[in-house]
Formats: sequence, C-alpha cells, structure tokens
Amino acid sequence: MAAPILRCISRGQGLGTPGLSGVSPLGLREAHSGAQGLLAMQKARGLFKEFFPERGTKTELPELFDRGTAGSFPQTIYCGFDPTADSLHVGHLLALLGLFHFQRAGHNVIALVGGATARLGDPSGRTKEREALEAERVQSNARALRQGLKTLAANHQQLFANGRTWGSFTVLDNSAWYQKQDLVDFLAAVGGHFRMGTLLSRLSVQTRLKSSEGMSLAEFLYQVLQAYDFYYLFQHYRCRVQLGGSDQLGNIMSGYEFIHKLTGEDVFGISVPLITSTTGAKLGKSAGNAVWLNRDKTSPFELYQFFVRQQDDLVERYLKLFTFLPLPEIDHIMQLHVKEPEKRGPQKRLATEVTKLVHGQEGLDSAKRCTQALYHSSIEALEVMSDQELKELFKEASFSELVLDPGTSVLDTCRKANAIPGGPRGYRMITEGGVSINHRQVTNPESVLVVGQHILKNGLSLLKIGKRNFYIIKWLQL
Repeated sequence: MAAPILRCISRGQGLGTPGLSGVSPLGLREAHSGAQGLLAMQKARGLFKEFFPERGTKTELPELFDRGTAGSFPQTIYCGFDPTADSLHVGHLLALLGLFHFQRAGHNVIALVGGATARLGDPSGRTKEREALEAERVQSNARALRQGLKTLAANHQQLFANGRTWGSFTVLDNSAWYQKQDLVDFLAAVGGHFRMGTLLSRLSVQTRLKSSEGMSLAEFLYQVLQAYDFYYLFQHYRCRVQLGGSDQLGNIMSGYEFIHKLTGEDVFGISVPLITSTTGAKLGKSAGNAVWLNRDKTSPFELYQFFVRQQDDLVERYLKLFTFLPLPEIDHIMQLHVKEPEKRGPQKRLATEVTKLVHGQEGLDSAKRCTQALYHSSIEALEVMSDQELKELFKEASFSELVLDPGTSVLDTCRKANAIPGGPRGYRMITEGGVSINHRQVTNPESVLVVGQHILKNGLSLLKIGKRNFYIIKWLQL
C-alpha cells in the first residue's frame, strides 16, 4: 500500500495560519477538487483544512460520505475535548461546528471528554508543560464540559433544525475505559504497536525536546492514549473519522497508524483551523485570552460583543466558519455591508447566530437587552433586566439592597450605597451633574425618589457616578 499523504485544503491566509501549497516537510499537499458533497462544502467555507490520509487507502475519505457507496452511510465522527478548565471556549467552537455539520448531513457524531487524558496534558502547540491538575479537579471539569456539550447540542437541535433527518450526538468520557485498565496489561497490549522513532518525529515532540523545558514522559505518552481513544471508538462505535484542530495532526496520525496495524482498516483525520487573536496568539485558557462558553465565566452579552467587534476583513470568513448560513446568504449580507458599512450588519448577524447557538434564544435576548441598556441608554431594556443580567453587564458595580423609606432622596440613596463621599463634596457631585440614575442625570440632591423614574418596574436602580462607576440598588419592601 502506498504511504498515506496528508491533504491540506488551502484557503489562503488565515488568522495566524498561512495557507499551504505544494509539499512541505510534513507531507502537506494543496487540496484538489476530489472531495464531493459535504467535504467540498466545508472546504468552500474554510472549515475543513487538512485531510489525512489523502490517498493510498482502500476506500478514500470522500467515498465514506457518498450515499451511493454501499455500506458507507452513515459514518461516525468524533472530536476530543480535554477538561483542563470547567468550560469550553470560543477556540473549541470550530471543532464543534464541524461535528454539527456532519450531524446535519445525517452522520453520527461523538464529543469525547478527556477525563483521563487531561491528567497527562496534551503537549501539542505548547512551549511548556501544562500545570498538573488534581484528579478531583479534572473530574469536576469533566462533568461541567459534558453538561456544556449537551447544552450546545440541545440548542443546535432546537434552534437550527432544517427539516432533515440528522444523525445522533453522543457525549462520552474516556475515563470510562481507562479506569478499567491495568497499567502493565495496557502497555503490554498497546505499547508494542508504537515505534519510538515515529513518535519522536512528531512536530509537537520535536519542538518540546529542543526547548529548555524539555518534555515529560506523561506528555510524551499523550499521543499514545489519544491513538487508543480512536481505536476504542473504532471498535465500539465504528468511528472512522477524527476531527481536531490543526495542532492535532500528529496525534491523529498516531491513531491512524495504530488502528491500521491492529485491524488492517483505514481511518481518517480532518483538521479545522485554529482561531487566533489579532496578535496571532491562539485563543484559549493557556494564552489568557479565552472567551468562555459558560455563562458564569463569559456572559451572553460579552460573547455577543466579542463577535460584534470583529473587524471587517474577518467577518465574512467568520460567518462561513461559525454559522450555518448558506453561502449565498452570506454573500448577500456582505453586499449590503458594502453599501451601509456603518450598520455593521455582518458583525451583528455573526454575533446573533453564535450567541443563539451557545446560550439559546433566552441568552441572545439577554445579550440584546444588555446592549440596548449600555450603549443606547434604553430605560425599557433596564426595566426588564434581571439581577443576574445587571451584575453581568456591570461586573465591577457594587450591589446593594436597600429599604425604601418614605421621603428617601437622591442624596440619601447615594450615601447609603456608599457612592459619594460624605459632607459638602458629595453634595456638590450631585449639583454639578456628576450623578445619574437609570441613565438620567440628577442635579437636585433633595429630590425624593419616584417609582417609575428613579426606581424601575423591576425594583432596581442603576446609579452612575462620573463616567465609569456604577452601583446597582435593589429596593426592598416596595
């Protein structure tokens, strides 16, 4: 059998991920137009970057997704997510979108939480070893990730249905099979099928071995366990395709070689691009620039604003990567943007689609209320906001619960909330226009609070001192 070739679908310059052409030292090749249907569509969107192997297999990858090929439909595809934190982040979304596109085409997909492998730490794309996590912490993170994945799958099912029959979405945890493994038995059964020269040749390994940090045995063995994960899913779920970030290619290759040695069967890998910041840094927890998908860590408003703020030169690419919008509709959105760029139509549509997928319709509505309240000084939006939304929107704000006594004045309120200094100075801050309540400037310290004006229908008041200092007051016994 001819040696497998890794296939790269080049889409030109990306976010810190330059397009590839010709053959590189890693055996990457420029994509040709052989992929049909689903694969071709995702190539056009830029979501699928590299295929492995491209040639030299009994059944080539495009044939797996051809309904006309006997026994080829549906397929099972998986992607792994290590619980190094208690939430997924925006950097994980492209892999999830890849799974969802397969599911929408009728294939079965598996989101695999690395409850076992997270304790070793994946060295791919890293310059130093991950901080070791206690077993209890990993278990807690894994539970949170499993729930997060199920929530995303439910939002996808409920809000993005297209009238077609979809495949299944299954969440698994690899701790389920590693907990049953004896170390010596595992090494005896698995270790002999891996060659040290091949493992050492991986780019992630070479990079770390040349660094001052070096590489631990635990990290080195990570690719062996990921390869075994692929084998386990192949054996128990007939999973023949692994999806992962472009930094996972070495691990995917290890899985292909392991399965092929043991079974003689061919499996495949597909990579998705890595999303980077404007400085070229990979978005994620380790880089310190993660935009989280868990509401407790990044609110729907913050997620919405992250995508609204995307630059014009990125927004078309992001619409193709992060949404299910048809390409002709994206073209139309961009044409309108050329005529009215000040409306930021593509950015708002991008933010809407992603926020709805991550947080559901309620989360999207919350993000829009917060946007109206903060950037458009909307009293109507403030009146229907919950305590949680106000705390998310004004994260640095002090939160107070006060009893509304008869005759409570503006000055009384500011002092009880510890928003102004005592004495004449605090009094002058009000008279000089430095205080507003619910986006309305107040200049008379003796004004008595009026329900419906100073106190909103939801029993809250938003007090602002100067330009940046906010205080949220919840009134009791109204």
